[in-house]
Amino acid sequence: MDANIVLLPGDGIGPEIVVQGKRVLEAIAAKFGHSFTISEHPIGGNAIDDFGDPLPQPTIDACKASQAILLGAVGGPKWDDPTAKTRPEVGLLKIRQELGLFANLRPIQTWDELVDASPIRREIVAGTDILFFRELTGGIYFGDSGRRPHASGEEAYNEMVYSTGEVERVVRLAAKAAQTRRGKLTSVDKANVLEVSRLWRQVADRVVKEEFPDLEYEVVLVDAMAMHLISRPKDFDVVVTGNMFGDILTDAASMLPGSLGLLPSASLGSDGPGLYEPIHGSAPDIAGQNIANPLATILATAMLLRHSLGLEDEAKAIEDVVAATLKAGHRTKDIAGGGAFVSTTEMGDIVVNQLG
Repeated sequence: MDANIVLLPGDGIGPEIVVQGKRVLEAIAAKFGHSFTISEHPIGGNAIDDFGDPLPQPTIDACKASQAILLGAVGGPKWDDPTAKTRPEVGLLKIRQELGLFANLRPIQTWDELVDASPIRREIVAGTDILFFRELTGGIYFGDSGRRPHASGEEAYNEMVYSTGEVERVVRLAAKAAQTRRGKLTSVDKANVLEVSRLWRQVADRVVKEEFPDLEYEVVLVDAMAMHLISRPKDFDVVVTGNMFGDILTDAASMLPGSLGLLPSASLGSDGPGLYEPIHGSAPDIAGQNIANPLATILATAMLLRHSLGLEDEAKAIEDVVAATLKAGHRTKDIAGGGAFVSTTEMGDIVVNQLG
């Protein structure tokens, strides 16, 4: 297969971890006989410094011409001035908008060798394997907002809006994923209070019952889901929900495996390239020290191969190597538990050598 892949290293530890992802993609290409054309482009704070824009037009053009995008992270204290004309995070929001990326996929998986690093008891969290689908371009984050006079002085408002089509497309994507996994789909809403959630439930119920009758399907209120993630996470397979609920629930669920350095994510649209990244931030406090965990980025390359290029065997090869690497006891500082650890580069060496 020939594929054009764009790298957006970004800020902080972004360049350090993305280069390890690049090495893994090159190793996969060599092992399976593919030809990947890989190019790097600016985004975030570094793009503001060099171009005055967190997402320059050439970066947008390169992304639109690609089959997939691997992102590091954006932001840092250097660009935290609240009076600044623009911020690094604007680049991330804009690239999602430009590419029509409406579904954020976040797998939450535990590894037995690391399960004791979780703040949740082993017997509860061991064996957890959840794939979240968070709707990414609608809901309260994109609704009308503002402030207006009030008898007490002032009031603020944000509108939560979803259309039938927005709900249909993300539920379909989640349902298709559930068919390839354990066959269970959970839709999360707040239909006992919110009219928006009543539409969400109505549409989700119809799509699943009419188009995916083979699935085991349930609906859970968001507050109950927050409790269930802590008390019985192993009961869930694929979970689909709206933008704000997904934002909160996936951040809570990210603590189940015990380290953000192990969790990748994907943002997908109806067509065009997908955007793949680790869920953690730019970690400017450890940037340049060669101690960041590259495994989330490496696992993001597996998602890239699976979802954008349709290369399931290649994706599985990466995931198997990461599992074997952890089983063999190799640890970066964030998961070393105070013991000996390998550097970012050394962890990349271990994975690439096993792929070879």
